[in-house]
Amino acid sequence: MPDPLSYRPKPGSIPTQPGVYRFKDPRGRVIYVGKAKNLRARLSSYFQDIAGLHPRTATMVTTAGSVEWTVVNTEVEALQLEYSWIKEYDPRFNVKYRDDKSYPWLAVTYGEEFPRVMVGRGAKRRGTRYFGPYSHAWAIRETVDILLRVFPMRSCSNGVFKRSQQIGRPCLLGYIDKCVAPCVGNVTEQEHRAIVDDFCEFMAGRTRPFTRRIEQEMFAASEALDFERAARLRDDLAAMQKALEKQAVVLGDGADADVIALAEDPLEVAVQIFYVRGGRIRGQRGWVADRTDEGGTADLVADFLLQLYGGLDRDEARDAVPREILVPEVPPEAETFEQLLTELRGAKVAIRVPQRGDKRTLQETVARNAKESLALHKTRRASDLTTRNRALSEIAEALGLSEAPLRIECYDVSHIQGTEIVASMVVFEDGLARKGEYRRFVIRDQEGSDDVKAMHEVITRRFKRLLDEQSRSELRPGDPEAGTGPMLVDPDTGRPRKFAYAPGLVVVDGGAPQVAAAQRALDELGIDDIPVCGLAKRLEEVWVPGEPDPVILPRTSEGLYLLQRVRDEAHRFAIGHHRSRRSKSMVESTLDAVPGLGEVRRRTLLRHFGSLKKLREASVEEIAEVPGIGPRTAAAIKDAVAASDATRKTAAP
Repeated sequence: MPDPLSYRPKPGSIPTQPGVYRFKDPRGRVIYVGKAKNLRARLSSYFQDIAGLHPRTATMVTTAGSVEWTVVNTEVEALQLEYSWIKEYDPRFNVKYRDDKSYPWLAVTYGEEFPRVMVGRGAKRRGTRYFGPYSHAWAIRETVDILLRVFPMRSCSNGVFKRSQQIGRPCLLGYIDKCVAPCVGNVTEQEHRAIVDDFCEFMAGRTRPFTRRIEQEMFAASEALDFERAARLRDDLAAMQKALEKQAVVLGDGADADVIALAEDPLEVAVQIFYVRGGRIRGQRGWVADRTDEGGTADLVADFLLQLYGGLDRDEARDAVPREILVPEVPPEAETFEQLLTELRGAKVAIRVPQRGDKRTLQETVARNAKESLALHKTRRASDLTTRNRALSEIAEALGLSEAPLRIECYDVSHIQGTEIVASMVVFEDGLARKGEYRRFVIRDQEGSDDVKAMHEVITRRFKRLLDEQSRSELRPGDPEAGTGPMLVDPDTGRPRKFAYAPGLVVVDGGAPQVAAAQRALDELGIDDIPVCGLAKRLEEVWVPGEPDPVILPRTSEGLYLLQRVRDEAHRFAIGHHRSRRSKSMVESTLDAVPGLGEVRRRTLLRHFGSLKKLREASVEEIAEVPGIGPRTAAAIKDAVAASDATRKTAAP
């Protein structure tokens, strides 16, 4: 492993101007590319004490064997050079966004003599104008089919076009007026290209001039008593309106914007973008990437913007770069990005975070799509059998286990400032969640507990139950299988005993203190054959009992990915339990002062509405519909809830 000090540049040799730098491994392969306003300040940060670096950065600098840099005149030039080098060298430590699925494009082949419209997937080609991408190919094909009535341009393949030229007869589309049939000379190249230009203008969002023009022509034909032409124009106008209805208006001001949102965890990030043109959603696209450094959301946004727009030329930028780019956080050096994009587009481009209104609402929708995309990506990755087997093998190897942990149990504690302390247990078997095996715990010692004490209590209770189940399920002498060990299935019901299965690995959410508490609980019960580890959130370090240093799994390890999924699921389950308990306690405390409302009717009320929020929104008549609650009691309940809300608002700072 190279020592960063062995290739550290001499003090004062690094310039202070803007530039781009490259880290190379001992074989000369570029492993990381970055840019900086001040090269000396940025590069010096890599050569501090390794212990002070983020683990991913530390891995990069210890993998590298040299560093080089190139000075440029402006920050915009640095941005452009950084993009070029990333595309050229494909460095392993740079974030690389990859499509989470193949999206269809609507393409117009401007480079051909008679351009055609088609739906396709894959990389873009020069000489072709693209719209989208869209979520579903069938939806855009349907829209094109509608618009060909108004803009009858060529949509046939090259083979069909040449065949029609040879036989001198157009295809079916030419006979049903969905193509002007340039193949047989019905129109000239210039006339056909004018139709193509109108179609592209309509798809780009400039729809109003066309609808206004057709309306005027329709009324003029009607006044001239040319009712056949007026009817045809009426149908064209209806086709336009039908195509527009398929694209919902999301921004009332008719804005052009790219709306970007991220969903991230310590290992991966998912990005979704909605393309809004003329206030309507024209396309959607998503990417997923592995996280390779310690950068936050703003840095991830900067990486994404560079890869999304960095490779565009001026012709492509005219359609691809909008007036506004809405992001969850403004990237560092946002002015540099705006200057670069403004130069490409030829008009002002703004990068900002929406604060309120329709744009804020739309970005929240995009963020939900990003979260769903990341969850789907994780589900697909986890469902692969080969990947799961590799993950279990990597965990066994890293922790020194004699066999792969086919059953993993993970525990997490949840509370708010030491109140309403609860815990969760989730179970993964063969790398997949077994939700029927999940368990919830309410910590008994609510006064003196913290995370460590609560973890000790939960592990003690769970494995004391394991010992009890095993002692009760020992086979009786004389049974056919006597002497083979405890029965894991209840002989009376045929169902597995709830706590009779021993896990192959216990995972706790936390670092060394939580791991020590879990191990101490097992030792006190005399259990010495169940391994324990903990996964700390911040740096994704794996802690094992009795070791001063954590186990560092590679960032790309499937074993680390599985441990993270298990930990996140335990955290989600614990949070859900805690919220449920807190909601119930809030309802009960609010209703304590209502005269004549006993424990049974309080439980009935809670079961009916489910939460204090729904009870607060209910009317007196709706409360009175609950069995056992009369009009007078319902009014008292409503007053108690209102008084509780007033007290809470008064107490708020």
